[in-house]
Amino acid sequence: APLSDEEIGRLRARAQIRRLKAGQWLFAQDDPAEHFFFVHSGQIRLFRLSAEGEEKIIELIGPGQTFAEALMFMGTGRYPVCAAALSSSELLAIDATDFAAMLRDSPDTCFALLGGLSQRLHALIAEIDNLALHSASVRFARWLLAELPADADELTLAWPKATLASRLTIKPETWSRITRRLSDQGVMTVSGQQIRVHDRCALRRLGELDDL
Repeated sequence: APLSDEEIGRLRARAQIRRLKAGQWLFAQDDPAEHFFFVHSGQIRLFRLSAEGEEKIIELIGPGQTFAEALMFMGTGRYPVCAAALSSSELLAIDATDFAAMLRDSPDTCFALLGGLSQRLHALIAEIDNLALHSASVRFARWLLAELPADADELTLAWPKATLASRLTIKPETWSRITRRLSDQGVMTVSGQQIRVHDRCALRRLGELDDL
């Protein structure tokens, strides 16, 4: 958004279109980080693999979002995570070296980018606190309340349930137990990818948010 017309033209001239099929990897952890990416369409998951091969989703990226741009300032030259498409996706691959050179010529653009990165950093720190300090049920309740529109009681999940469970560090069977228990209690109902909340107050109590 803060780029001038000249800067956008320079970016377009050096960018590449990448198209991925569902499940296809974009890059692996420790691959050379030559580009960062803008998602035009589709869904991308960023994740790390444990020594046992278990996947931990770090972030979910949708249309209009960028990822891996912070590597321009880290100096490591390697991707710290893996990236793969959850659905058929079209990305814009932006040359990181050229973009960094452009930022050196435009302090205003550089500060705008750093402001966006700082907001994401604070959000991730808050998420780490939530993951470390609260049970699976509390994390689920807080996530659902944050995702639920303020003027509606129904939410259509944009991501597969197993993916969302991994994002919240919840096993899929735990996700199922939580949603089943809340359904039995009349707090919500689940139908496919639709969640309808009947009792926000009960969700707030579960998320320990009554005093906020």
